[in-house]
Amino acid sequence: MQSEQSTNVMGRRWLRWVLLLAATLIALGAVLVPALLIQPFKLQTSDRLKLSYALRHWSPTVTLLMLALALVIGVSLWKGTRRWWRKASLVLLFIPLLVATWFARQNHFEWMFNPLPNAAFATVAEAGFVAEGDMVLAVELNGDAAAYPIRQVAYHHVVQDILGGIPVLVTY
Repeated sequence: MQSEQSTNVMGRRWLRWVLLLAATLIALGAVLVPALLIQPFKLQTSDRLKLSYALRHWSPTVTLLMLALALVIGVSLWKGTRRWWRKASLVLLFIPLLVATWFARQNHFEWMFNPLPNAAFATVAEAGFVAEGDMVLAVELNGDAAAYPIRQVAYHHVVQDILGGIPVLVTY
């Protein structure tokens, strides 16, 4: 009878460890998948963007729920754990969970798409880095004209400039 009861307790303990690991992986997935789907210079289909923005929207809630679940499970496991390495494993599982919970509250899209710092502008004769067939975004205001190479704007997504005395923000 006691052996059967001991096996049942061990099975429930194993299940709690699996649930704790699953909660950690779900929280990590909620913040890593959007960052991986929307990387610069990677394929960005409308479906990938929708999924990325949906996960980005829900990741703060998901990570908090997973953290709360993990805390409940962690406390129950901590009480019944006597070996130091199991307690250390519990603490180590909480590190990525806490990082994911923090990361879900950051705007990592802004980190990936920084405006070009100290943008330098060149005349047509000086712009040797722009090849004949390169696509450009062209803007003309009040007699001033500028062309922004898509290849460069696509990485930074934002260029601030002044054309014809008017501040402009060029984005792609």
